[in-house]
Amino acid sequence: MKIIRPLSIGLHIFLGVGAMSGGFACLIDTQTPLGTSVEMLQNSPFTSFLIPGLLLFFVIGVGNIIGSILVKRSWEYWGYSSGILGGALVIWIIVQCLMLNAVVFLHVLFFFLGIFQVSLAMGRLYEQNQFPGNLLTVFLQKKSKNSHI
Repeated sequence: MKIIRPLSIGLHIFLGVGAMSGGFACLIDTQTPLGTSVEMLQNSPFTSFLIPGLLLFFVIGVGNIIGSILVKRSWEYWGYSSGILGGALVIWIIVQCLMLNAVVFLHVLFFFLGIFQVSLAMGRLYEQNQFPGNLLTVFLQKKSKNSHI
Protein backbone atom coordinates (compact mmCIF):
# COMPACT_ATOMS: atom_id res chain seq x y z
CA MET A 1 0.00 0.00 0.00
CA LYS A 2 2.01 2.87 -1.34
CA ILE A 3 -0.44 5.42 0.06
CA ILE A 4 0.60 4.84 3.69
CA ARG A 5 3.97 6.60 3.41
CA PRO A 6 2.79 9.89 1.80
CA LEU A 7 -0.25 10.04 4.09
CA SER A 8 2.02 9.53 7.11
CA ILE A 9 4.42 12.26 6.00
CA GLY A 10 1.57 14.72 5.42
CA LEU A 11 -0.12 13.88 8.71
CA HIS A 12 3.13 14.22 10.66
CA ILE A 13 3.80 17.64 9.13
CA PHE A 14 0.22 18.84 9.68
CA LEU A 15 0.15 17.68 13.30
CA GLY A 16 3.69 18.90 13.99
CA VAL A 17 3.13 22.41 12.64
CA GLY A 18 -0.25 22.66 14.39
CA ALA A 19 1.13 21.50 17.74
CA MET A 20 4.16 23.76 17.51
CA SER A 21 1.87 26.71 16.75
CA GLY A 22 -0.43 25.93 19.68
CA GLY A 23 2.50 25.21 21.98
CA PHE A 24 4.22 28.44 20.98
CA ALA A 25 1.03 30.39 21.71
CA CYS A 26 1.03 28.87 25.21
CA LEU A 27 4.68 29.79 25.71
CA ILE A 28 4.41 33.44 24.68
CA ASP A 29 1.23 34.02 26.72
CA THR A 30 1.04 31.54 29.59
CA GLN A 31 -2.13 33.08 31.07
CA THR A 32 -4.46 33.54 28.06
CA PRO A 33 -3.05 31.74 25.00
CA LEU A 34 -5.30 32.24 21.97
CA GLY A 35 -7.91 33.78 24.28
CA THR A 36 -8.18 30.73 26.55
CA SER A 37 -8.40 31.77 30.19
CA VAL A 38 -6.06 30.22 32.76
CA GLU A 39 -9.20 29.55 34.82
CA MET A 40 -9.85 26.59 32.49
CA LEU A 41 -6.93 24.88 34.26
CA GLN A 42 -8.69 24.83 37.66
CA ASN A 43 -9.17 21.02 37.45
CA SER A 44 -5.54 20.46 36.52
CA PRO A 45 -2.24 20.52 38.40
CA PHE A 46 -1.14 23.57 36.37
CA THR A 47 -1.43 27.24 37.26
CA SER A 48 -0.45 28.44 33.78
CA PHE A 49 -0.17 27.07 30.26
CA LEU A 50 3.66 26.96 30.40
CA ILE A 51 4.11 23.21 31.06
CA PRO A 52 1.28 22.14 28.72
CA GLY A 53 2.73 24.49 26.09
CA LEU A 54 6.19 22.97 26.42
CA LEU A 55 4.78 19.45 26.14
CA LEU A 56 2.61 20.36 23.16
CA PHE A 57 5.45 22.16 21.37
CA PHE A 58 8.17 19.57 21.91
CA VAL A 59 6.49 16.17 22.32
CA ILE A 60 3.63 16.49 19.84
CA GLY A 61 5.03 19.28 17.63
CA VAL A 62 8.75 18.63 17.29
CA GLY A 63 8.12 14.89 17.70
CA ASN A 64 5.88 14.84 14.62
CA ILE A 65 8.31 16.93 12.57
CA ILE A 66 11.06 14.43 13.42
CA GLY A 67 8.57 11.66 12.64
CA SER A 68 7.98 13.10 9.16
CA ILE A 69 11.74 13.10 8.54
CA LEU A 70 12.01 9.46 9.64
CA VAL A 71 9.22 8.47 7.26
CA LYS A 72 10.66 10.56 4.41
CA ARG A 73 14.09 8.95 4.85
CA SER A 74 12.43 5.51 4.97
CA TRP A 75 13.89 4.62 8.36
CA GLU A 76 13.27 0.91 8.81
CA TYR A 77 11.32 1.36 12.05
CA TRP A 78 9.27 4.46 11.26
CA GLY A 79 6.06 2.52 11.87
CA TYR A 80 6.94 2.39 15.55
CA SER A 81 7.72 6.10 15.84
CA SER A 82 4.49 7.00 14.01
CA GLY A 83 2.47 4.70 16.25
CA ILE A 84 4.01 6.15 19.40
CA LEU A 85 3.35 9.72 18.23
CA GLY A 86 -0.25 8.88 17.29
CA GLY A 87 -0.75 7.25 20.68
CA ALA A 88 0.77 10.28 22.39
CA LEU A 89 -1.70 12.54 20.58
CA VAL A 90 -4.66 10.39 21.62
CA ILE A 91 -3.48 10.42 25.25
CA TRP A 92 -2.82 14.17 25.06
CA ILE A 93 -6.38 14.84 23.87
CA ILE A 94 -7.99 12.58 26.50
CA VAL A 95 -5.97 14.16 29.33
CA GLN A 96 -6.65 17.65 27.99
CA CYS A 97 -10.42 17.02 27.89
CA LEU A 98 -10.36 15.66 31.44
CA MET A 99 -8.29 18.56 32.79
CA LEU A 100 -10.26 21.25 30.99
CA ASN A 101 -13.54 19.47 31.75
CA ALA A 102 -14.62 20.21 28.18
CA VAL A 103 -14.85 18.58 24.77
CA VAL A 104 -14.96 20.73 21.64
CA PHE A 105 -14.86 19.89 17.93
CA LEU A 106 -11.06 20.22 17.72
CA HIS A 107 -10.64 17.65 20.50
CA VAL A 108 -12.74 15.16 18.57
CA LEU A 109 -10.95 15.95 15.30
CA PHE A 110 -7.45 15.55 16.72
CA PHE A 111 -8.45 12.45 18.68
CA PHE A 112 -9.47 10.78 15.42
CA LEU A 113 -6.36 12.09 13.64
CA GLY A 114 -4.32 10.37 16.36
CA ILE A 115 -6.28 7.15 15.79
CA PHE A 116 -5.69 7.53 12.04
CA GLN A 117 -1.96 8.03 12.65
CA VAL A 118 -1.83 4.84 14.73
CA SER A 119 -3.77 3.01 11.99
CA LEU A 120 -1.28 4.13 9.33
CA ALA A 121 1.56 2.98 11.58
CA MET A 122 -0.09 -0.41 12.00
CA GLY A 123 -0.45 -0.64 8.23
CA ARG A 124 3.26 0.02 7.87
CA LEU A 125 4.15 -2.58 10.51
CA TYR A 126 1.90 -5.09 8.76
CA GLU A 127 3.57 -4.33 5.39
CA GLN A 128 7.04 -4.79 6.89
CA ASN A 129 5.98 -7.88 8.85
CA GLN A 130 7.17 -6.17 12.05
CA PHE A 131 5.63 -6.77 15.48
CA PRO A 132 2.63 -6.54 16.05
CA GLY A 133 1.85 -6.56 12.32
CA ASN A 134 3.45 -9.99 12.00
CA LEU A 135 0.91 -11.38 14.48
CA LEU A 136 -1.88 -10.23 12.20
CA THR A 137 -0.20 -12.04 9.30
CA VAL A 138 -0.01 -15.27 11.31
CA PHE A 139 -3.64 -14.90 12.41
CA LEU A 140 -4.85 -14.29 8.84
CA GLN A 141 -2.86 -17.26 7.53
CA LYS A 142 -4.36 -19.57 10.16
CA LYS A 143 -7.83 -18.25 9.38
CA SER A 144 -7.26 -18.87 5.68
CA LYS A 145 -6.06 -22.46 6.28
CA ASN A 146 -9.06 -23.22 8.50
CA SER A 147 -11.53 -21.94 5.91
CA HIS A 148 -10.21 -24.41 3.31
CA ILE A 149 -10.87 -27.45 5.51
